[in-house]
Amino acid sequence: MTYSFDEDIDRKGTHCTKWEFISENGELKYGDHADAKHGAERLLPMWVADMDFRCPPALVEALVARAEHGIFGYCSPTDSYYEAVIDWHARRYGRTLEKEWITLSPGVVPAIKALVQTFVAPGEKVLVQRPVYYPFFTAVEKNGGEIVSNTLIYEDGRYHMDFEDLAQKVADPDLKMAILCSPHNPVGRVWSREELARFGQICLDNDVLVLSDEVHCDLIYSDSTFTTFANISEAFAQNSVICTAPSKSFNIAGLKISNIIIANKEIRQQFVAALDRNGLSGANVFGLTAVEAAFKQGEGWLAAAMTYVEANYNFMVKYMAENLPQLKIIPPEGTYLVWVDFSELGLDPEARKALLMDQARVYLDEGNLFGPEGAAFERINIACSRALLTEALQRIKRVVHC
Repeated sequence: MTYSFDEDIDRKGTHCTKWEFISENGELKYGDHADAKHGAERLLPMWVADMDFRCPPALVEALVARAEHGIFGYCSPTDSYYEAVIDWHARRYGRTLEKEWITLSPGVVPAIKALVQTFVAPGEKVLVQRPVYYPFFTAVEKNGGEIVSNTLIYEDGRYHMDFEDLAQKVADPDLKMAILCSPHNPVGRVWSREELARFGQICLDNDVLVLSDEVHCDLIYSDSTFTTFANISEAFAQNSVICTAPSKSFNIAGLKISNIIIANKEIRQQFVAALDRNGLSGANVFGLTAVEAAFKQGEGWLAAAMTYVEANYNFMVKYMAENLPQLKIIPPEGTYLVWVDFSELGLDPEARKALLMDQARVYLDEGNLFGPEGAAFERINIACSRALLTEALQRIKRVVHC
């Protein structure tokens, strides 16, 4: 089947966070800032990590059929749901899952918060690798934990793990958990098997639980290979929680469903108890339907979507090399998010935000949100039509060169 991703779909009136809201001081403010009626002054939103692509046809058809049934009572995953999840992981990542290892939650972020609440006592520490997905920070801090950063090394336009620093920090007996972002958001690294093995062994040797956020694992560029952390060894599988969801892969974040994979029975039981305590158990009827359809019939669409995203990236590289050489792209190996170094502009985060958002009218995720290490960067979501990406780059060029 042939899929087209060039259409600009009007998302107005769909409660769309990306197109109908702006985040101000951590609060979402509704408005019509992105409405086409504003013409050249409309705000182009390229911040929130969802695609502007219509979901796979088979997924949409499955949801329509389920809606036409007309009854949306309490529901639970059936064997066919688990089979879809298990087959997906076996086919794409060579991992054999057991049904009982899979626990549903309303999303990866709620799961991470429940895991921190369960395995990290107030005052204890959690390791992250900044610059990194900023909800990790609130998950730790709002549960009374302390964040420790094993900051990534940025050199020659590429990020690496600092293993010497990692070993020193996980040796602290108060450090109980390490959150691994794999693939890494926002820097786009797809960690090699060797890097994961070294990371995992250091954590294992110090009795530190690894929480691997693998929500972007399906979104890999053609010259990269993803390795799920738990596949490296049985010891790693027993010392980890693997957080997965179809939300990024198939653009269904609004259906609020994720699959948290825990091979260790004791850890899994404690996590399930935490979900129950917080009222996070149960399933979304449309989420269940969408996951089955996506995993059984959506693989071709996913491949086509990533081909389009990669072409968008290549277009962006060429355009910026010719028109915006001051900006340095960090080449992504995965995700549809591009991390761009704006340091040559010599602007602090507030001045850069004013330039991009107020003058260019392009809404990006500001790099300082991901930690102080990101202060000179912006994260750009390129899962959009080529026309929209082109317009955004042209706007940035205009204000940079004015």
